Amino acid sequence: MLYNEMTKAELLKLREELMSAYEEKKGLGLNLSMARGKPSKEQLELSMPMLDVINKDTQFVGEDKLDIRNYGVLPGIMEARKFFADILEVKPENIVLYGNASLTLMYDTIARAYVKGILGSTPWCKLPKVKFLCPVPGYDRHFAISEFFGMEMINVPMNEDGPDMDMVEKLVSEDSAIKGIWCVPKYSNPSGYVYSDEVVKRFASLKPAAKDFRIYWDNAYIIHHLYPNEPTKILNIVEECAKAGNPDMVYEFCSTSKVTFPGAGISAMASSEANIKSTIAMMGSQIISHDKMNQLRHILFFPTMEDLEAHMAKHADIMRPKFETVITMLNDELGGLGIAEWTEPRGGYFIGFDAMEGCAKKIVSMCADAGVVMTDAGATYPYGNDPKDSNIRIAPSFPTIDELIEACKIFIICVKVASIDKILENK
Repeated sequence: MLYNEMTKAELLKLREELMSAYEEKKGLGLNLSMARGKPSKEQLELSMPMLDVINKDTQFVGEDKLDIRNYGVLPGIMEARKFFADILEVKPENIVLYGNASLTLMYDTIARAYVKGILGSTPWCKLPKVKFLCPVPGYDRHFAISEFFGMEMINVPMNEDGPDMDMVEKLVSEDSAIKGIWCVPKYSNPSGYVYSDEVVKRFASLKPAAKDFRIYWDNAYIIHHLYPNEPTKILNIVEECAKAGNPDMVYEFCSTSKVTFPGAGISAMASSEANIKSTIAMMGSQIISHDKMNQLRHILFFPTMEDLEAHMAKHADIMRPKFETVITMLNDELGGLGIAEWTEPRGGYFIGFDAMEGCAKKIVSMCADAGVVMTDAGATYPYGNDPKDSNIRIAPSFPTIDELIEACKIFIICVKVASIDKILENK
């Protein structure tokens, strides 16, 4: 029955029952987390054999003909560039490797634009204002980078097939202060949405007023399928930009952080020849070379794409039951009540949840009091400000199935209580 069709007496009685169950859950002294997209211990164990692939007998001279143990090869060893080229479906010369995290690469790419500009354009630090488009709900760490550099962030609504492209096209064509847009195009954070072919093509065909406008295409979950036998496809943005006559307009990012070890992976950027050449030239003032031993370790662990796919299928076997558990519980307990909506992703690390307007902060706070940590309400919007106070990011990856069930029971109770309070407030 829809909650908003219940009488005040019925709602109050139901609330009393729910609060009794809530207090009982609080008394368990739980400490569970659905806050961040952290791989579970079981997932980390999958990559432990990688620690044994390098030893004293390893051949340390590769295609670059230089000793991998020594300085040099700033763009990354050729074998690893080819590895990421295969993942991102570009040429190796369109790849530059970085350190352990793509977030660092994104931050530094923005920092270089501020200090040196992009391909001869005015450095952003010399401009009166820099604006960035932010599809929402979106990734909080993207917004944190923009906020750190003092950008003005502009919300762009997300649809199931990607950002509102009518809005994106209008804004970038009219305002030269808009220098970029953050995108998580596949299994997006937090909704799990995938950009359609039409959206990708419209991105590639943008006509920005700023010649140094760039699409910051964070393809973090490109190979993170929950159903690897039915992988979701997405158009190649680097290729589409080249076709549209805008080869320099995109930076595409990727890493192995959730493929092997978080914080100990390899990150990569794919872009045009001009963008890559410029990036490598500026990197030379920062570092002589990144961790080539780690690059080699990954290449030896994944000698072929088939090996990588088999590894990711093992991740999927661990992750899929967790996502299905959460979605089943939400459908069974909240379906048909008219108080919430949620996504059912086919990959990535998150489920997007929309509560009734004005309820998200209360739900997250109640969960915390009962021992279930969620991502802060509002985190999926710039400045932590969700104008509707409704969006919550659910991260099912880290807890065990049993822990996840307990966490979801508490979350569902909190959603129901907060919704009843909101309806009673409006009656």
